[in-house]
Amino acid sequence: MSKSLPYSMKDVHYDNAKFRPRSFFQVLNKTTLSGSIKRECAQCSTGRILLMLMICGLACLMLIQSDHAQYSSEKVNRIGTKDGGNITEDVGSRFRRFLRKPPRLPPRLSPDEIGRNNSSISKFDKEALKWMARQQRVREAFIHAWSGYAKYAMGFDELMPLSTRGVDGLGGLGATIVDAIDTAMIMGVDDIVSEAGSWIETHLVERIKQKGQVNLFETTIRILGGLLSAYHLSGGGTSPTHVGPKSIVYLNAARTLADRLLSAFTLSPTPVPFSDVVLHDNSAHPAPDGLSSTSEVSTLQLEFNFLSTLTGDPKYREEAMKVLEHLKTLPKVEGLVPIYISSHTGEFSGENIRLGSRGDSYYEYLLKVWLQQGTSRSSNLTYLYDMYQEAMKGVKHLLVRKSIPNGLVFVGELPYGSKGAFSPKMDHLVCFLPGTLALGATKGITKVKAMKDNLLSFEDLENLKLAEDLAKTCFEMYSVTSTGLAPEIAYFHVKEFFEAGLDGGNKTSEYVNDIIIKSADRHNLLRPETVESLFVLYRITKDPKYRDWGWQIFEAFEKYTKVESGGYSSLDDVTTLPPHKRDKMETFFLGETLKYLYLLFGDSTIIPLDKFVFNTEAHPLPIDNSIKMQ
Repeated sequence: MSKSLPYSMKDVHYDNAKFRPRSFFQVLNKTTLSGSIKRECAQCSTGRILLMLMICGLACLMLIQSDHAQYSSEKVNRIGTKDGGNITEDVGSRFRRFLRKPPRLPPRLSPDEIGRNNSSISKFDKEALKWMARQQRVREAFIHAWSGYAKYAMGFDELMPLSTRGVDGLGGLGATIVDAIDTAMIMGVDDIVSEAGSWIETHLVERIKQKGQVNLFETTIRILGGLLSAYHLSGGGTSPTHVGPKSIVYLNAARTLADRLLSAFTLSPTPVPFSDVVLHDNSAHPAPDGLSSTSEVSTLQLEFNFLSTLTGDPKYREEAMKVLEHLKTLPKVEGLVPIYISSHTGEFSGENIRLGSRGDSYYEYLLKVWLQQGTSRSSNLTYLYDMYQEAMKGVKHLLVRKSIPNGLVFVGELPYGSKGAFSPKMDHLVCFLPGTLALGATKGITKVKAMKDNLLSFEDLENLKLAEDLAKTCFEMYSVTSTGLAPEIAYFHVKEFFEAGLDGGNKTSEYVNDIIIKSADRHNLLRPETVESLFVLYRITKDPKYRDWGWQIFEAFEKYTKVESGGYSSLDDVTTLPPHKRDKMETFFLGETLKYLYLLFGDSTIIPLDKFVFNTEAHPLPIDNSIKMQ
């Protein structure tokens, strides 16, 4: 005889709601109609009320259930029925919508997760997500660079990341702060904008009034340019678009600084300004040899012009433009000029012609000052564009060569003038030229649009082709080295010049025998010129190779120049592994290099090239028809 089971037969019909759903009548039977509950509810008025409410609720639910079939069959007819202009609906349908659960939303995924997990996403979207992720990496690099500076060098001009301390090499005006703030605005790093803006508001004007000697050129492009760009990007006197102080703070600081820098112009006996200014007493003086760099005196006009536009005071524009008006009258060699000029005589000094250091941004500003005028470009400034076009013809005729054995196009130098020997030497600084040539060809719009509108002359197309050839050379100056980072200066193998054993270290490079790197030139200062040109060329041609090249350069910076405690460091020798670090982070790494990389990987509507010109320190200033007046 079997033992009785440990439960009674009534338990067989027990309904476990976790596993089997119960009907409404089962629920009612187990609750409201149980004997004990019924008796307790009937003994008090509250219980009676609750019982009545439950019965009413039951009736409503039954009504809804019974109306469902009729609602479905008459739905189309009711949609077309109107009462007083409103579509009529039965009570049941409204009640059901009230009880309807909200739709379940899918979980949010990061761009990387979407790209990995969603096979249905289009190829175009995957590509866009890839560059969004890479742009974010650049943003993180900027935050890392700033974190080292803010922690160890806040208020100093530059960070020494290995020594974890600050150093003043640019006059003590907090150059990294001012150089980097518009980068932070563009990237949307609001906590850095707030921190940098607070320092500027609290300390900068006082320092401008108290500090000593500064270089006119460096202070104009980094500090004045940075303040003016921050003013515009933070709202330009209207409603602010970023955190931090009111935009007028940046403009007031810019005006205080410019008023002191003007002494370099007003105290010079010629239209060529002195090279240095003493801020605390509004004095100025020339360099010890009496000479200024041609690029320095001709790379001030974008900033001073914009300040005059904002303030309505013409003195800034008038003093700066006197320089270019004077340079127009001086003799040139097919549009090319020597790299030194005297502020005492107003004449060029020497015959050394190059587009590297001391010569580079002269050619850049001929174009950009003309572009800055926008649709209101007046006929009295067309001489600048004419000077630019003549100079580019001279570059192609006198300075452009091809290397041996693989034909890299490069720009050399004439250290003894047009009648002297050609030097196959090319500074990394020359890599600004591809971007300038492309900008000059299309004036900032895309190549496709310019060709569709029949805006490109034969010369424009020729310059655009040269820009692309030179950009490839500039990139190969990176890829030919062991670190993937370019040297400060490279020489090119030509028929008249070759030195064996001075390659970049990357033996797999196709151009290992085309590029020669001397031992004194192997350092890397985190310079921006190549990525600047890649950014401009991508915007204009939309060729994805420029993004790919930029990403390779960024990865090399991350691998070899990043300092874990914060910041990035220059390198002593890019041809050896591991490279020795130099213990210096230039302000332009935050102000230019990372900014151009971020824009290269981003949407072309951010700081569009037909609405802004970048000064030579990568501070975007609006083209004249985009300017908001103060």
